[in-house]
Amino acid sequence: MDAPSMSTLPAEIAASPRFLIVRLSAVGDVIQGMPLACALRDRFPESQIGWVVEARAATLLRGHSAIDELIELPRGWLKSARTVWQLRQRLRALRPDVVFEAQGLTKSAIVARLSGAQRRIGFGAPWGRELSGWLNTETVDTTDVEHVIDRNLALLRPLDIAAPKVEFRVPLGARDRTAVKRMIHECGVVDGFAIANSGAAWASKLWPNDRYATVAAWLGQHHGLPTLVTYGGAAERMAAEQIVAGAQGHARLAPPTSLTELAALAQRAKLFIGSDTGPLHLAAAVGTPCIGLYGPWPAERHGPYGPQHIAIQKMIFDGPTHRRRHASPKYMEAIQVDDVCEACAQILQRSDREAA
Repeated sequence: MDAPSMSTLPAEIAASPRFLIVRLSAVGDVIQGMPLACALRDRFPESQIGWVVEARAATLLRGHSAIDELIELPRGWLKSARTVWQLRQRLRALRPDVVFEAQGLTKSAIVARLSGAQRRIGFGAPWGRELSGWLNTETVDTTDVEHVIDRNLALLRPLDIAAPKVEFRVPLGARDRTAVKRMIHECGVVDGFAIANSGAAWASKLWPNDRYATVAAWLGQHHGLPTLVTYGGAAERMAAEQIVAGAQGHARLAPPTSLTELAALAQRAKLFIGSDTGPLHLAAAVGTPCIGLYGPWPAERHGPYGPQHIAIQKMIFDGPTHRRRHASPKYMEAIQVDDVCEACAQILQRSDREAA
């Protein structure tokens, strides 16, 4: 529900306000929420900023320079009365002045409500779903923005923050960089490499493994660029092995990586190829030129953010989330190998011009 919003903070808290961000999951969405924290830190350098997140996506927020307090929730936390009570106690101890509920679901709006904050800013329709519009005290109309990152940043409008610089500041430690340096030497790609990540949480987002293999072979044959194939979990490793086997010797299986190691590895790559998943958005966040392959979700809204990236989408799917999850493979299969090779050539040629 819409509530009268105050465009500025009260004088008694303006010098050192206390903010809380609620974005619980998933990995890609949490990455795309990082600019919200960075913009708050830049505008209010003396503020205290907390973030509530579910455990699997928490890894990338630990040690983030814009976040003072990270509250990690276990899976199924809402089903445990004890966990909910403990969460309420911890949030009340933070005493947030303003909560940004950046997920638009009932469970995330419940977290915001548990904090006790008088101002709880969330999305208006259609992104404020379920009961979130009723549980938040202010809603922001984001119908004038397309990309999810711009939508997240629109939540700052009630504080008179408009069009802030988009930064992610993914925290990468010395241990991650050292591990990645070793991986690169062990894989024999010290002179440069591309990354292909074929995995996705939804089958409807998968691009055929044999096409990834053909692109990897093309990169090796035409640009002398080997491809590291990354993965997460046993099923994705099997797919990665199939890509390596079909790439005519131009692809290597990457070692297992944590999310932070994957970020450090992606930062060293010349380009990254993958579908709409956390690894793609992670690579974009650390500045690697990305080629995003899109089927069930619109690339304009969920593509890698910024002009240095290329999102490829040949067919448009129109329907609710549950239908997108089970969409026909034809939406991804409409993307041809030549489409991806052409995008790779554009990115590599641009990199060569910038390096000259």
